Amino acid sequence: MTFLLLATLLYFLPTIIGHNRHNAGGIFLLNLLLGWTVVGWVIAMVWACSAETRLPVVVVAGPGRFCTQCGSLSGPGARYCSACGRLV
Repeated sequence: MTFLLLATLLYFLPTIIGHNRHNAGGIFLLNLLLGWTVVGWVIAMVWACSAETRLPVVVVAGPGRFCTQCGSLSGPGARYCSACGRLV
């Protein structure tokens, strides 16, 4: 039982390493479908190690308002967008 668990973890090691990467789904599919070949496993491992990490999106609330038309940030208390002139 322990051997089966360790073999599964080793098989999916590229997926575990690349779980927070930009192309995590592709890494998982490559590992799942072609990981049984040594070449597919190595390619998945290289891809997991070299892919860009997904960055968290941080939204900072400020005193201004975002325009629903163009997305620009207007100053606090503004009634009209400073970029497009529409009502905020």
